[in-house]
Amino acid sequence: MSVVLIIEDNPANLELMHYLLDAFGHEVRSATDGMTGLTLIQHDPPAVIVCDIQIPHLDGLALARRLKADPALRHIPLIAVTAQAMVGDRERILEVGFDGYIPKPINPECFVQQVEAFLGQDSDR
Repeated sequence: MSVVLIIEDNPANLELMHYLLDAFGHEVRSATDGMTGLTLIQHDPPAVIVCDIQIPHLDGLALARRLKADPALRHIPLIAVTAQAMVGDRERILEVGFDGYIPKPINPECFVQQVEAFLGQDSDR
């Protein structure tokens, strides 16, 4: 069983992602803001992180920069789940340090598979 951390401030989105990952046997932890998420990551690193971009206290882009600058944490796959889908957003998000990008609204039929694709991978950016 893999530990997945979801950092999402929208209760409906958080509930859906949590439900789907839990149903497929993953241990799911969650945070509703970037600072809480960062604290959870530093104290008990998950196997993968699913993170919204527009979250309070430390947005997803700033969180990505901090994680990828930390040699002890940079290997953890970081997946953006965001409604930012304008031309260039995906590239900008990946350039900051995210390893993957899933647009919102998520597709419940393939969301877990999209997240599981990052399990067991080391991303040394």
